[in-house]
Amino acid sequence: MGDSEINDTYWMPARPSEGLFKAKGSKHFGYVFPVRTEDEIAEHLAALRKQHHAARHHCYAWRLGPDGAQWRAQDDGEPAHSAGTPILGALRSREVTNCLAVVVRYFGGIKLGVGGLIEAYREATLDALEQGELMECHVVAVWEARFGYDRMSDAMRILKDFDCSPDETDFRESCRLVTSIRLGRSEALGEALNGVYGIEAKRLRVG
Repeated sequence: MGDSEINDTYWMPARPSEGLFKAKGSKHFGYVFPVRTEDEIAEHLAALRKQHHAARHHCYAWRLGPDGAQWRAQDDGEPAHSAGTPILGALRSREVTNCLAVVVRYFGGIKLGVGGLIEAYREATLDALEQGELMECHVVAVWEARFGYDRMSDAMRILKDFDCSPDETDFRESCRLVTSIRLGRSEALGEALNGVYGIEAKRLRVG
Protein backbone atom coordinates (compact mmCIF):
# COMPACT_ATOMS: atom_id res chain seq x y z
CA MET A 1 0.00 0.00 0.00
CA GLY A 2 1.46 3.37 -1.04
CA ASP A 3 1.65 6.34 1.28
CA SER A 4 -1.17 8.06 -0.57
CA GLU A 5 -3.53 5.23 0.46
CA ILE A 6 -2.64 5.48 4.17
CA ASN A 7 -4.96 7.29 6.56
CA ASP A 8 -2.61 9.81 8.13
CA THR A 9 -5.27 11.72 10.09
CA TYR A 10 -6.19 11.25 13.74
CA TRP A 11 -8.04 13.21 16.43
CA MET A 12 -7.07 14.22 19.95
CA PRO A 13 -8.46 16.66 22.54
CA ALA A 14 -7.54 20.27 21.90
CA ARG A 15 -7.68 21.04 25.62
CA PRO A 16 -8.84 19.52 28.93
CA SER A 17 -12.61 19.34 29.42
CA GLU A 18 -15.09 18.16 32.03
CA GLY A 19 -18.48 16.46 32.05
CA LEU A 20 -21.01 15.10 34.54
CA PHE A 21 -23.51 12.24 34.67
CA LYS A 22 -25.91 11.72 37.58
CA ALA A 23 -27.75 8.49 38.37
CA LYS A 24 -29.73 7.59 41.52
CA GLY A 25 -27.86 10.07 43.65
CA SER A 26 -24.41 9.06 42.41
CA LYS A 27 -22.34 11.67 40.63
CA HIS A 28 -19.87 10.75 37.93
CA PHE A 29 -17.46 13.55 37.07
CA GLY A 30 -15.81 13.04 33.70
CA TYR A 31 -12.44 14.49 32.78
CA VAL A 32 -10.64 14.42 29.45
CA PHE A 33 -7.00 15.44 28.93
CA PRO A 34 -4.75 15.61 25.87
CA VAL A 35 -1.67 13.47 26.61
CA ARG A 36 1.27 12.06 24.70
CA THR A 37 3.17 10.08 27.36
CA GLU A 38 2.44 7.80 30.31
CA ASP A 39 4.25 10.27 32.57
CA GLU A 40 1.67 12.93 31.69
CA ILE A 41 -1.08 10.43 32.41
CA ALA A 42 0.35 9.67 35.85
CA GLU A 43 0.53 13.38 36.67
CA HIS A 44 -3.13 13.97 35.79
CA LEU A 45 -4.26 10.92 37.76
CA ALA A 46 -2.29 12.02 40.83
CA ALA A 47 -3.76 15.52 40.63
CA LEU A 48 -7.33 14.23 40.38
CA ARG A 49 -6.86 11.82 43.28
CA LYS A 50 -5.67 14.75 45.36
CA GLN A 51 -8.53 16.97 44.19
CA HIS A 52 -11.17 14.27 44.77
CA HIS A 53 -9.61 12.54 47.75
CA ALA A 54 -13.04 11.72 49.21
CA ALA A 55 -14.31 9.96 46.08
CA ARG A 56 -14.76 6.20 46.17
CA HIS A 57 -13.57 5.44 42.64
CA HIS A 58 -11.22 7.04 40.10
CA CYS A 59 -11.74 4.95 36.96
CA TYR A 60 -9.96 5.72 33.71
CA ALA A 61 -8.84 4.71 30.26
CA TRP A 62 -6.30 6.11 27.86
CA ARG A 63 -5.12 5.72 24.29
CA LEU A 64 -1.76 6.79 22.84
CA GLY A 65 -0.34 6.92 19.34
CA PRO A 66 -1.95 7.90 16.02
CA ASP A 67 -3.83 4.60 15.83
CA GLY A 68 -4.48 4.26 19.57
CA ALA A 69 -2.43 1.05 19.65
CA GLN A 70 -1.26 1.77 23.20
CA TRP A 71 -4.11 1.73 25.68
CA ARG A 72 -5.18 0.83 29.17
CA ALA A 73 -8.47 0.64 31.08
CA GLN A 74 -8.75 0.63 34.88
CA ASP A 75 -11.90 -0.20 36.91
CA ASP A 76 -10.43 0.97 40.25
CA GLY A 77 -12.53 -1.32 42.43
CA GLU A 78 -15.71 -1.36 40.36
CA PRO A 79 -16.95 -4.72 38.98
CA ALA A 80 -14.75 -6.00 36.16
CA HIS A 81 -15.27 -4.18 32.85
CA SER A 82 -18.03 -1.95 34.27
CA ALA A 83 -15.97 1.26 34.33
CA GLY A 84 -12.65 1.31 32.48
CA THR A 85 -13.98 -0.65 29.51
CA PRO A 86 -16.96 1.68 28.79
CA ILE A 87 -14.66 4.70 29.22
CA LEU A 88 -12.29 3.19 26.65
CA GLY A 89 -15.25 2.34 24.43
CA ALA A 90 -16.35 5.98 24.48
CA LEU A 91 -12.90 7.10 23.32
CA ARG A 92 -12.88 4.52 20.54
CA SER A 93 -16.41 5.42 19.44
CA ARG A 94 -15.27 9.02 18.94
CA GLU A 95 -11.98 7.84 17.37
CA VAL A 96 -9.98 9.86 19.89
CA THR A 97 -6.39 9.09 20.78
CA ASN A 98 -3.56 10.76 22.72
CA CYS A 99 -6.25 11.10 25.34
CA LEU A 100 -6.79 10.27 29.01
CA ALA A 101 -10.36 10.02 30.26
CA VAL A 102 -11.05 9.77 33.99
CA VAL A 103 -14.41 9.38 35.69
CA VAL A 104 -14.56 10.15 39.40
CA ARG A 105 -17.57 8.60 41.18
CA TYR A 106 -19.24 9.77 44.34
CA PHE A 107 -21.61 7.02 45.52
CA GLY A 108 -25.15 8.20 46.21
CA GLY A 109 -26.26 5.27 48.35
CA ILE A 110 -28.21 3.32 45.73
CA LYS A 111 -26.43 0.61 43.75
CA LEU A 112 -26.64 1.00 39.98
CA GLY A 113 -25.90 -2.58 38.97
CA VAL A 114 -23.37 -3.47 36.31
CA GLY A 115 -25.57 -2.17 33.48
CA GLY A 116 -26.11 1.11 35.26
CA LEU A 117 -22.41 1.51 35.95
CA ILE A 118 -21.53 0.87 32.32
CA GLU A 119 -23.97 3.57 31.22
CA ALA A 120 -22.78 6.05 33.84
CA TYR A 121 -19.09 5.72 33.05
CA ARG A 122 -19.70 5.82 29.30
CA GLU A 123 -22.02 8.84 29.44
CA ALA A 124 -19.75 10.82 31.80
CA THR A 125 -16.89 10.30 29.36
CA LEU A 126 -18.96 11.25 26.33
CA ASP A 127 -20.20 14.38 28.09
CA ALA A 128 -16.63 15.43 28.88
CA LEU A 129 -15.70 14.93 25.22
CA GLU A 130 -18.72 16.93 24.06
CA GLN A 131 -17.88 19.80 26.42
CA GLY A 132 -14.45 20.11 24.84
CA GLU A 133 -13.24 20.07 21.28
CA LEU A 134 -11.10 17.79 19.16
CA MET A 135 -8.27 18.85 16.90
CA GLU A 136 -7.22 17.16 13.69
CA CYS A 137 -3.64 15.87 13.70
CA HIS A 138 -1.53 14.21 11.04
CA VAL A 139 1.09 11.50 10.99
CA VAL A 140 4.22 12.97 9.42
CA ALA A 141 7.26 11.51 7.71
CA VAL A 142 10.67 13.10 8.23
CA TRP A 143 13.00 13.26 5.24
CA GLU A 144 16.69 14.08 4.89
CA ALA A 145 18.12 15.42 1.63
CA ARG A 146 21.81 15.83 0.76
CA PHE A 147 23.08 17.70 -2.30
CA GLY A 148 25.71 20.06 -3.65
CA TYR A 149 25.35 23.82 -3.73
CA ASP A 150 24.46 23.63 -7.41
CA ARG A 151 21.25 21.77 -6.51
CA MET A 152 20.18 24.16 -3.76
CA SER A 153 17.54 25.92 -5.89
CA ASP A 154 16.13 22.58 -7.11
CA ALA A 155 15.75 21.24 -3.56
CA MET A 156 14.11 24.44 -2.31
CA ARG A 157 11.74 24.52 -5.28
CA ILE A 158 10.58 20.98 -4.57
CA LEU A 159 9.98 21.78 -0.90
CA LYS A 160 7.96 24.84 -1.93
CA ASP A 161 5.93 22.74 -4.37
CA PHE A 162 5.03 20.40 -1.49
CA ASP A 163 4.36 23.26 0.97
CA CYS A 164 7.30 22.13 3.10
CA SER A 165 10.01 24.13 4.82
CA PRO A 166 13.34 22.97 6.24
CA ASP A 167 13.22 21.86 9.89
CA GLU A 168 17.03 21.59 10.02
CA THR A 169 19.75 22.82 7.67
CA ASP A 170 23.51 22.41 7.38
CA PHE A 171 25.13 24.28 4.50
CA ARG A 172 28.78 24.10 5.55
CA GLU A 173 30.83 21.65 3.45
CA SER A 174 27.87 20.43 1.41
CA CYS A 175 24.12 20.88 1.78
CA ARG A 176 21.89 18.90 4.09
CA LEU A 177 18.34 19.61 5.11
CA VAL A 178 15.63 17.82 7.05
CA THR A 179 11.94 18.40 6.42
CA SER A 180 8.63 16.82 7.41
CA ILE A 181 5.46 16.17 5.46
CA ARG A 182 2.13 14.40 5.93
CA LEU A 183 2.59 10.68 5.49
CA GLY A 184 0.09 10.60 2.65
CA ARG A 185 2.40 12.81 0.54
CA SER A 186 5.69 11.38 1.77
CA GLU A 187 6.28 8.97 -1.08
CA ALA A 188 5.69 11.66 -3.71
CA LEU A 189 8.13 14.03 -2.00
CA GLY A 190 10.82 11.35 -1.90
CA GLU A 191 10.33 10.59 -5.59
CA ALA A 192 10.54 14.29 -6.50
CA LEU A 193 13.76 14.83 -4.54
CA ASN A 194 15.46 11.66 -5.73
CA GLY A 195 14.32 12.38 -9.28
CA VAL A 196 16.77 15.29 -9.50
CA TYR A 197 20.35 14.36 -10.39
CA GLY A 198 22.64 15.28 -7.52
CA ILE A 199 20.01 15.08 -4.75
CA GLU A 200 19.94 12.05 -2.45
CA ALA A 201 16.98 11.80 -0.11
CA LYS A 202 15.93 9.20 2.42
CA ARG A 203 13.07 8.90 4.90
CA LEU A 204 14.39 9.03 8.44
CA ARG A 205 11.27 8.18 10.43
CA VAL A 206 7.51 8.34 10.70
CA GLY A 207 5.78 9.76 13.74
